[in-house]
Amino acid sequence: MMHLAGLSILMTADTVGGVWTFATALSGALAASGVNVHLVTQGPVAGPEQRSMLAPSVHLIESPLALEWQDPDGSDVAAARRFFAELQARLAPDIVHLNGFREAAFAWGCPVVVSAHSCVNSWAIACNDGAWLSEPRWRRYTESVSLGLDRAHAWVCPTRTFYNSVRDLYRPCSPGHVVWNGIASKVGTAIQKENFVLAAGRMWDAAKNLSALAQVSDEIAWRIRVAGPAADAAACCEGIELLGPVSHVELDCLMQRAAVYVSPARYEPFGLAVLEAASRGCALVLSDIPTFRELWDGAALFVEANDVAALRACLTRLAADAAMRAFLQQAALLRSRRYTLRKMADRYAALYHNLLGADTKADLTLAAEVMA
Repeated sequence: MMHLAGLSILMTADTVGGVWTFATALSGALAASGVNVHLVTQGPVAGPEQRSMLAPSVHLIESPLALEWQDPDGSDVAAARRFFAELQARLAPDIVHLNGFREAAFAWGCPVVVSAHSCVNSWAIACNDGAWLSEPRWRRYTESVSLGLDRAHAWVCPTRTFYNSVRDLYRPCSPGHVVWNGIASKVGTAIQKENFVLAAGRMWDAAKNLSALAQVSDEIAWRIRVAGPAADAAACCEGIELLGPVSHVELDCLMQRAAVYVSPARYEPFGLAVLEAASRGCALVLSDIPTFRELWDGAALFVEANDVAALRACLTRLAADAAMRAFLQQAALLRSRRYTLRKMADRYAALYHNLLGADTKADLTLAAEVMA
Protein backbone atom coordinates (compact mmCIF):
# COMPACT_ATOMS: atom_id res chain seq x y z
CA MET A 1 0.00 0.00 0.00
CA MET A 2 1.15 3.53 -0.78
CA HIS A 3 2.82 5.12 2.25
CA LEU A 4 0.11 6.96 4.19
CA ALA A 5 1.27 6.35 7.76
CA GLY A 6 0.18 9.14 10.07
CA LEU A 7 -2.67 10.21 7.84
CA SER A 8 -5.97 10.91 9.60
CA ILE A 9 -9.18 9.72 7.92
CA LEU A 10 -12.77 10.21 9.00
CA MET A 11 -14.98 7.55 7.40
CA THR A 12 -18.75 7.18 7.65
CA ALA A 13 -20.71 3.94 7.38
CA ASP A 14 -24.17 2.49 7.37
CA THR A 15 -24.29 -0.29 9.98
CA VAL A 16 -26.44 -2.63 7.91
CA GLY A 17 -25.36 -5.13 5.29
CA GLY A 18 -22.65 -4.75 2.70
CA VAL A 19 -21.67 -1.16 3.49
CA TRP A 20 -20.66 -2.15 7.02
CA THR A 21 -18.66 -5.08 5.62
CA PHE A 22 -16.94 -2.75 3.14
CA ALA A 23 -16.21 0.00 5.67
CA THR A 24 -14.87 -2.28 8.40
CA ALA A 25 -12.64 -4.13 5.93
CA LEU A 26 -11.23 -0.98 4.32
CA SER A 27 -10.78 0.89 7.59
CA GLY A 28 -8.99 -2.12 9.07
CA ALA A 29 -6.62 -2.40 6.11
CA LEU A 30 -5.84 1.32 6.28
CA ALA A 31 -5.28 1.22 10.04
CA ALA A 32 -2.91 -1.73 9.64
CA SER A 33 -0.79 0.52 7.42
CA GLY A 34 -0.51 3.21 10.06
CA VAL A 35 -3.47 5.37 9.07
CA ASN A 36 -5.45 6.89 11.93
CA VAL A 37 -9.06 5.97 11.07
CA HIS A 38 -12.20 7.22 12.83
CA LEU A 39 -15.22 5.24 11.65
CA VAL A 40 -18.44 7.15 12.27
CA THR A 41 -21.68 5.19 12.13
CA GLN A 42 -25.01 6.52 10.95
CA GLY A 43 -27.20 4.45 13.19
CA PRO A 44 -26.07 2.34 16.17
CA VAL A 45 -23.97 -0.80 15.84
CA ALA A 46 -26.33 -3.74 16.23
CA GLY A 47 -24.34 -5.85 18.64
CA PRO A 48 -21.14 -7.73 19.53
CA GLU A 49 -20.97 -9.61 16.23
CA GLN A 50 -20.95 -6.39 14.22
CA ARG A 51 -18.40 -4.88 16.56
CA SER A 52 -16.17 -7.93 16.10
CA MET A 53 -15.81 -7.02 12.42
CA LEU A 54 -14.04 -3.79 13.39
CA ALA A 55 -10.24 -3.78 13.71
CA PRO A 56 -9.11 -2.88 17.26
CA SER A 57 -6.98 -0.01 15.93
CA VAL A 58 -9.99 1.71 14.28
CA HIS A 59 -11.68 4.34 16.44
CA LEU A 60 -15.45 3.82 16.46
CA ILE A 61 -17.81 6.78 16.87
CA GLU A 62 -21.51 5.91 16.96
CA SER A 63 -24.17 8.43 16.00
CA PRO A 64 -27.98 8.36 15.78
CA LEU A 65 -27.95 10.16 12.43
CA ALA A 66 -30.18 8.99 9.59
CA LEU A 67 -28.98 7.99 6.13
CA GLU A 68 -30.21 10.12 3.25
CA TRP A 69 -32.59 7.42 1.95
CA GLN A 70 -34.09 7.15 5.45
CA ASP A 71 -34.58 10.92 5.58
CA PRO A 72 -35.61 12.09 2.09
CA ASP A 73 -37.24 15.20 3.57
CA GLY A 74 -33.89 16.29 4.99
CA SER A 75 -35.22 16.63 8.56
CA ASP A 76 -31.94 15.34 9.97
CA VAL A 77 -29.61 17.55 7.91
CA ALA A 78 -29.21 20.37 10.44
CA ALA A 79 -28.34 17.92 13.21
CA ALA A 80 -25.92 16.09 10.94
CA ARG A 81 -24.23 19.32 9.93
CA ARG A 82 -23.69 20.30 13.57
CA PHE A 83 -22.49 16.83 14.53
CA PHE A 84 -19.92 16.61 11.76
CA ALA A 85 -18.76 20.22 12.22
CA GLU A 86 -17.89 19.40 15.82
CA LEU A 87 -16.11 16.20 14.74
CA GLN A 88 -14.18 18.02 12.03
CA ALA A 89 -13.02 20.67 14.49
CA ARG A 90 -11.95 18.05 17.05
CA LEU A 91 -10.33 15.49 14.74
CA ALA A 92 -9.02 17.71 11.89
CA PRO A 93 -8.96 14.81 9.39
CA ASP A 94 -6.71 14.90 6.32
CA ILE A 95 -9.31 13.01 4.28
CA VAL A 96 -13.05 12.50 4.71
CA HIS A 97 -14.35 9.27 3.17
CA LEU A 98 -18.15 9.13 3.01
CA ASN A 99 -20.11 5.96 2.33
CA GLY A 100 -23.11 8.09 1.45
CA PHE A 101 -23.82 11.23 -0.55
CA ARG A 102 -25.50 13.94 1.48
CA GLU A 103 -22.71 14.90 3.87
CA ALA A 104 -20.30 15.64 0.99
CA ALA A 105 -22.05 19.01 0.65
CA PHE A 106 -20.99 20.03 4.18
CA ALA A 107 -17.98 22.30 4.84
CA TRP A 108 -15.07 19.97 5.58
CA GLY A 109 -11.90 21.92 4.85
CA CYS A 110 -10.16 18.85 3.40
CA PRO A 111 -10.57 16.50 0.41
CA VAL A 112 -13.79 14.46 0.41
CA VAL A 113 -14.25 11.04 -1.21
CA VAL A 114 -17.71 9.54 -1.75
CA SER A 115 -18.08 5.79 -2.21
CA ALA A 116 -21.38 5.22 -4.01
CA HIS A 117 -22.73 1.82 -3.00
CA SER A 118 -26.35 2.24 -4.10
CA CYS A 119 -29.00 4.88 -4.64
CA VAL A 120 -32.79 4.99 -4.57
CA ASN A 121 -33.14 6.18 -8.17
CA SER A 122 -31.07 3.40 -9.74
CA TRP A 123 -32.84 0.86 -7.49
CA ALA A 124 -36.25 2.10 -8.66
CA ILE A 125 -35.29 2.00 -12.34
CA ALA A 126 -33.99 -1.57 -12.06
CA CYS A 127 -37.12 -2.68 -10.22
CA ASN A 128 -39.45 -0.76 -12.56
CA ASP A 129 -40.94 0.90 -9.51
CA GLY A 130 -40.28 4.63 -9.68
CA ALA A 131 -43.62 6.46 -9.81
CA TRP A 132 -43.23 7.61 -6.20
CA LEU A 133 -39.92 9.35 -7.01
CA SER A 134 -41.93 12.33 -8.28
CA GLU A 135 -43.02 13.07 -4.70
CA PRO A 136 -41.43 16.28 -3.33
CA ARG A 137 -39.46 14.49 -0.62
CA TRP A 138 -37.85 12.13 -3.14
CA ARG A 139 -37.04 15.03 -5.44
CA ARG A 140 -35.26 16.56 -2.46
CA TYR A 141 -33.42 13.27 -2.00
CA THR A 142 -32.27 13.36 -5.63
CA GLU A 143 -31.11 16.96 -5.25
CA SER A 144 -29.20 16.01 -2.10
CA VAL A 145 -27.43 13.12 -3.83
CA SER A 146 -26.60 15.27 -6.84
CA LEU A 147 -25.21 18.10 -4.70
CA GLY A 148 -23.12 15.69 -2.66
CA LEU A 149 -21.56 14.21 -5.79
CA ASP A 150 -20.83 17.67 -7.18
CA ARG A 151 -19.20 18.87 -3.97
CA ALA A 152 -17.07 15.76 -3.43
CA HIS A 153 -13.49 15.96 -4.65
CA ALA A 154 -13.91 12.45 -6.07
CA TRP A 155 -16.57 9.73 -6.14
CA VAL A 156 -16.04 6.01 -6.49
CA CYS A 157 -18.25 3.14 -7.66
CA PRO A 158 -17.56 -0.58 -7.14
CA THR A 159 -18.27 -1.52 -10.78
CA ARG A 160 -18.18 0.14 -14.19
CA THR A 161 -21.87 -0.74 -14.51
CA PHE A 162 -22.86 1.28 -11.45
CA TYR A 163 -20.45 4.06 -12.38
CA ASN A 164 -22.34 4.47 -15.65
CA SER A 165 -25.67 4.56 -13.78
CA VAL A 166 -24.50 7.25 -11.37
CA ARG A 167 -22.97 9.31 -14.15
CA ASP A 168 -26.09 9.13 -16.30
CA LEU A 169 -28.51 9.84 -13.45
CA TYR A 170 -26.71 12.71 -11.73
CA ARG A 171 -24.07 14.05 -14.18
CA PRO A 172 -21.59 14.86 -11.40
CA CYS A 173 -19.16 17.72 -11.83
CA SER A 174 -16.50 15.97 -9.75
CA PRO A 175 -14.33 13.18 -11.18
CA GLY A 176 -15.45 9.58 -10.83
CA HIS A 177 -13.50 6.35 -10.46
CA VAL A 178 -14.18 2.62 -10.46
CA VAL A 179 -12.60 0.51 -7.71
CA TRP A 180 -13.78 -3.05 -7.40
CA ASN A 181 -14.71 -4.09 -3.88
CA GLY A 182 -12.50 -6.70 -2.28
CA ILE A 183 -12.41 -9.05 0.69
CA ALA A 184 -9.65 -10.54 2.80
CA SER A 185 -8.33 -13.94 1.83
CA LYS A 186 -10.29 -16.75 3.44
CA VAL A 187 -8.48 -19.13 5.75
CA GLY A 188 -9.53 -22.40 7.33
CA THR A 189 -9.80 -26.07 6.48
CA ALA A 190 -11.87 -26.98 3.45
CA ILE A 191 -15.31 -28.30 4.38
CA GLN A 192 -17.20 -30.98 2.47
CA LYS A 193 -19.91 -29.38 0.36
CA GLU A 194 -23.51 -30.28 1.16
CA ASN A 195 -26.43 -30.62 -1.22
CA PHE A 196 -28.30 -27.38 -0.66
CA VAL A 197 -28.70 -24.04 -2.43
CA LEU A 198 -27.99 -20.87 -0.46
CA ALA A 199 -29.17 -17.31 -1.00
CA ALA A 200 -28.92 -14.20 1.17
CA GLY A 201 -30.75 -10.90 1.39
CA ARG A 202 -33.92 -9.18 2.50
CA MET A 203 -36.94 -11.17 1.34
CA TRP A 204 -39.04 -8.01 1.00
CA ASP A 205 -36.53 -6.25 -1.26
CA ALA A 206 -37.77 -6.37 -4.85
CA ALA A 207 -34.21 -5.77 -6.04
CA LYS A 208 -33.01 -9.04 -4.50
CA ASN A 209 -35.90 -10.91 -6.19
CA LEU A 210 -35.58 -13.79 -3.71
CA SER A 211 -39.27 -14.53 -3.96
CA ALA A 212 -38.47 -16.11 -7.35
CA LEU A 213 -36.91 -18.98 -5.43
CA ALA A 214 -40.29 -19.86 -3.94
CA GLN A 215 -41.63 -20.45 -7.43
CA VAL A 216 -39.03 -23.12 -8.16
CA SER A 217 -38.47 -24.73 -4.76
CA ASP A 218 -41.11 -27.46 -5.11
CA GLU A 219 -39.41 -28.83 -8.23
CA ILE A 220 -35.82 -28.69 -7.01
CA ALA A 221 -34.47 -31.80 -5.30
CA TRP A 222 -32.29 -29.78 -2.94
CA ARG A 223 -33.26 -27.48 -0.09
CA ILE A 224 -33.15 -23.78 -0.83
CA ARG A 225 -32.03 -21.87 2.26
CA VAL A 226 -32.29 -18.07 2.50
CA ALA A 227 -30.37 -16.06 5.09
CA GLY A 228 -31.69 -12.60 5.93
CA PRO A 229 -34.62 -10.67 7.35
CA ALA A 230 -37.90 -12.25 6.28
CA ALA A 231 -40.42 -9.80 7.85
CA ASP A 232 -43.87 -10.88 6.63
CA ALA A 233 -42.53 -12.79 3.65
CA ALA A 234 -43.06 -16.30 5.03
CA ALA A 235 -46.57 -16.55 3.61
CA CYS A 236 -45.30 -16.17 0.04
CA CYS A 237 -42.19 -18.31 0.46
CA GLU A 238 -43.52 -21.78 1.07
CA GLY A 239 -40.89 -24.37 0.27
CA ILE A 240 -37.94 -22.14 1.12
CA GLU A 241 -36.10 -22.56 4.40
CA LEU A 242 -36.05 -19.02 5.83
CA LEU A 243 -33.10 -18.75 8.20
CA GLY A 244 -33.83 -15.20 9.32
CA PRO A 245 -31.04 -12.76 10.18
CA VAL A 246 -27.69 -14.49 10.61
CA SER A 247 -24.35 -13.11 11.71
CA HIS A 248 -21.49 -12.60 9.29
CA VAL A 249 -19.70 -15.56 10.85
CA GLU A 250 -22.78 -17.78 10.55
CA LEU A 251 -23.26 -16.79 6.92
CA ASP A 252 -19.64 -17.62 6.20
CA CYS A 253 -20.14 -21.08 7.70
CA LEU A 254 -23.21 -21.61 5.53
CA MET A 255 -21.25 -20.57 2.45
CA GLN A 256 -18.49 -23.05 3.26
CA ARG A 257 -21.08 -25.84 3.33
CA ALA A 258 -23.36 -24.79 0.43
CA ALA A 259 -22.71 -26.39 -2.95
CA VAL A 260 -24.53 -23.63 -4.85
CA TYR A 261 -25.13 -19.94 -4.19
CA VAL A 262 -27.90 -18.20 -6.10
CA SER A 263 -28.68 -14.52 -6.61
CA PRO A 264 -31.62 -13.75 -8.94
CA ALA A 265 -31.24 -10.00 -8.27
CA ARG A 266 -32.76 -7.36 -10.53
CA TYR A 267 -30.37 -4.78 -9.12
CA GLU A 268 -26.93 -5.16 -7.58
CA PRO A 269 -24.24 -2.45 -7.75
CA PHE A 270 -21.62 -5.03 -6.72
CA GLY A 271 -22.80 -7.98 -4.62
CA LEU A 272 -20.40 -8.62 -1.73
CA ALA A 273 -22.33 -11.72 -0.67
CA VAL A 274 -21.75 -13.26 -4.10
CA LEU A 275 -18.01 -12.59 -3.78
CA GLU A 276 -17.91 -14.10 -0.31
CA ALA A 277 -19.78 -17.18 -1.53
CA ALA A 278 -17.40 -17.56 -4.47
CA SER A 279 -14.42 -17.29 -2.12
CA ARG A 280 -15.85 -20.26 -0.23
CA GLY A 281 -16.10 -22.35 -3.39
CA CYS A 282 -19.82 -22.15 -4.11
CA ALA A 283 -20.99 -22.68 -7.68
CA LEU A 284 -22.73 -19.45 -8.70
CA VAL A 285 -26.14 -19.04 -10.34
CA LEU A 286 -26.68 -15.34 -11.04
CA SER A 287 -29.18 -13.13 -12.79
CA ASP A 288 -28.02 -11.93 -16.17
CA ILE A 289 -27.56 -8.27 -15.24
CA PRO A 290 -24.63 -6.09 -16.36
CA THR A 291 -22.99 -5.96 -12.91
CA PHE A 292 -22.76 -9.72 -12.60
CA ARG A 293 -21.58 -10.10 -16.19
CA GLU A 294 -18.84 -7.54 -15.53
CA LEU A 295 -17.56 -9.40 -12.49
CA TRP A 296 -18.38 -13.08 -13.06
CA ASP A 297 -18.67 -13.74 -16.81
CA GLY A 298 -17.07 -17.14 -17.46
CA ALA A 299 -17.24 -18.14 -13.78
CA ALA A 300 -21.00 -18.55 -13.20
CA LEU A 301 -24.26 -19.64 -14.79
CA PHE A 302 -26.59 -16.79 -15.76
CA VAL A 303 -30.38 -16.64 -16.03
CA GLU A 304 -32.71 -13.76 -16.77
CA ALA A 305 -33.92 -12.24 -13.51
CA ASN A 306 -37.61 -12.72 -14.32
CA ASP A 307 -37.33 -16.08 -16.09
CA VAL A 308 -38.53 -18.55 -13.46
CA ALA A 309 -38.41 -21.48 -15.88
CA ALA A 310 -34.75 -20.81 -16.68
CA LEU A 311 -33.92 -20.52 -12.98
CA ARG A 312 -35.67 -23.82 -12.28
CA ALA A 313 -33.85 -25.56 -15.14
CA CYS A 314 -30.49 -24.18 -14.08
CA LEU A 315 -30.78 -25.25 -10.44
CA THR A 316 -32.17 -28.65 -11.43
CA ARG A 317 -29.25 -29.23 -13.78
CA LEU A 318 -26.65 -28.23 -11.19
CA ALA A 319 -28.19 -30.46 -8.53
CA ALA A 320 -27.91 -33.44 -10.91
CA ASP A 321 -24.50 -32.73 -12.46
CA ALA A 322 -21.62 -33.13 -10.00
CA ALA A 323 -18.97 -32.49 -12.66
CA MET A 324 -20.51 -29.16 -13.65
CA ARG A 325 -20.82 -28.16 -10.00
CA ALA A 326 -17.17 -28.93 -9.39
CA PHE A 327 -16.11 -26.95 -12.46
CA LEU A 328 -18.17 -23.91 -11.46
CA GLN A 329 -17.05 -24.10 -7.85
CA GLN A 330 -13.42 -23.96 -8.93
CA ALA A 331 -14.10 -21.22 -11.49
CA ALA A 332 -15.82 -19.05 -8.88
CA LEU A 333 -13.05 -19.60 -6.36
CA LEU A 334 -10.37 -18.61 -8.85
CA ARG A 335 -12.29 -15.53 -10.01
CA SER A 336 -12.85 -14.39 -6.42
CA ARG A 337 -9.09 -13.94 -6.04
CA ARG A 338 -9.31 -11.05 -8.50
CA TYR A 339 -11.26 -9.02 -5.91
CA THR A 340 -8.99 -8.74 -2.90
CA LEU A 341 -8.97 -6.38 0.05
CA ARG A 342 -5.33 -5.55 -0.67
CA LYS A 343 -6.11 -4.37 -4.21
CA MET A 344 -9.08 -2.33 -3.03
CA ALA A 345 -7.13 -0.69 -0.20
CA ASP A 346 -4.19 0.06 -2.50
CA ARG A 347 -6.45 1.83 -4.99
CA TYR A 348 -8.16 3.90 -2.33
CA ALA A 349 -4.76 4.78 -0.85
CA ALA A 350 -3.61 5.94 -4.31
CA LEU A 351 -6.75 8.06 -4.64
CA TYR A 352 -6.19 9.66 -1.22
CA HIS A 353 -2.58 10.38 -2.18
CA ASN A 354 -3.64 12.04 -5.43
CA LEU A 355 -6.27 14.11 -3.66
CA LEU A 356 -3.82 15.38 -1.07
CA GLY A 357 -1.38 16.34 -3.81
CA ALA A 358 -3.91 18.04 -6.10
CA ASP A 359 -4.49 21.78 -5.98
CA THR A 360 -7.81 21.74 -7.81
CA LYS A 361 -10.46 19.32 -9.02
CA ALA A 362 -9.18 19.92 -12.54
CA ASP A 363 -5.90 18.24 -11.56
CA LEU A 364 -7.83 15.14 -10.54
CA THR A 365 -9.78 14.86 -13.78
CA LEU A 366 -6.63 13.63 -15.51
CA ALA A 367 -6.73 10.48 -13.37
CA ALA A 368 -10.47 9.97 -13.24
CA GLU A 369 -10.65 6.73 -15.22
CA VAL A 370 -11.09 3.16 -14.10
CA MET A 371 -8.84 2.13 -11.23
CA ALA A 372 -10.06 -1.47 -11.04
